[in-house]
Amino acid sequence: MRRRVLGLSQTVLANAVGLTFQQLQKYERGHNRISASKLYGLALRLQSPVSWFFEGLPSTDAEEVSGAMRQAEEQAHALQAFLLSPEGLEFATLLPRTSKSARSQLLNLVRAMAGEDDAPR
Repeated sequence: MRRRVLGLSQTVLANAVGLTFQQLQKYERGHNRISASKLYGLALRLQSPVSWFFEGLPSTDAEEVSGAMRQAEEQAHALQAFLLSPEGLEFATLLPRTSKSARSQLLNLVRAMAGEDDAPR
């Protein structure tokens, strides 16, 4: 998501950190694990703290992930998948440009389309 926001292609980012674009693609999709040194290099190139890659994960002192945590992780993955889609990225880019009133109306429309009530969350 960060790579796309910065307008970097997979090839450009991969070359910048000494990877092939296929390797980067596998990292982005979660198919392969990434070494700490590569993660650090990516964070530098993406102008993000390394901790950004771990947001939403349970803390290391948690002995067991509760059902609520698993649900939160699933929601985070669904949100990330949406934001990585072309429509999601465009939506997330354009939404802040709308007025607060328009965002409120859009939120109510999306809630209705999703079958949710109008109550604020």
